[in-house]
Amino acid sequence: MIYLIFTTILWAFSFSLIGEYLMGLDNYFLVLVRIVFASAVFIPFTKFRNVPKKLLITILVIGAIQIGIMYLFMYHSYKFLTVPEILLFSIFTPFYVTLIYDVLKKRFHFLYLLSAGIAVIGAYIIRYDNISGDFFKGFFLMQGANICFAAGQSAYKYVLGKYKNFNQKEIFGYFHFGALIITGTAFLLFGNFDQINPSPLQWTILIWLGAVASGVGYFLWNKGATVTDVGILGIMNNALIPAGLMVNILIWNKVENYFTLTVGTLVILLSIFMHYKFMKMQNREGCF
Repeated sequence: MIYLIFTTILWAFSFSLIGEYLMGLDNYFLVLVRIVFASAVFIPFTKFRNVPKKLLITILVIGAIQIGIMYLFMYHSYKFLTVPEILLFSIFTPFYVTLIYDVLKKRFHFLYLLSAGIAVIGAYIIRYDNISGDFFKGFFLMQGANICFAAGQSAYKYVLGKYKNFNQKEIFGYFHFGALIITGTAFLLFGNFDQINPSPLQWTILIWLGAVASGVGYFLWNKGATVTDVGILGIMNNALIPAGLMVNILIWNKVENYFTLTVGTLVILLSIFMHYKFMKMQNREGCF
């Protein structure tokens, strides 16, 4: 659990740093550079021999999905959503974590969909007076990011449960290498080479986001996922939201409508409460 708590603190500033300082640069470039720095951190620790091919490929795929594709979704959502909205719409991740982990474990809990539906209502309330096509684009981009993030950590927890004898530090480089393949290809195909001139301040932020927030952060998060219950993992996915919101509101004060933000957040919190009630019922009664 300590790994997840430390990473939450580490990530609390990331959303606001991206929204306040990096917009205007090419999104594909931002994602690629972040992964390059993250990959560089783990090259010295990576074991390149005597790693089972199946495990190596699996970790590559998990990294490609959890941060490669996830970052592509998330960075594009900044075009359509504010930082508080991006944070709040990350609240759906625990639903995806438990649902995907259930799929891997070959079980299903129908009532989880009800709690997810209530969370959608909360998201609608936050922007009920300003719904637009762009808003929906941003919302669904964030859901794509949430699903990728949830799928990655659920799969990592499931897979590493079968390879408990491996030192995770020696194989985690493949996680970032998988993301590097995706983001590098995306940049070559779709990147805007006229928007890749970061200032010294932006380079500093990119180094921090890449080497520390992504490099160290994802290792600690996924390692934490392997040693905690999936319910706790879901809860900690949401701990980032209030931490990130506090940073954004206290430092940048970017919230436009505190009333709808408060009401919508309360509805979303209700959905989380119901979700974990359903989890307790499931633990007592089995699948339903």
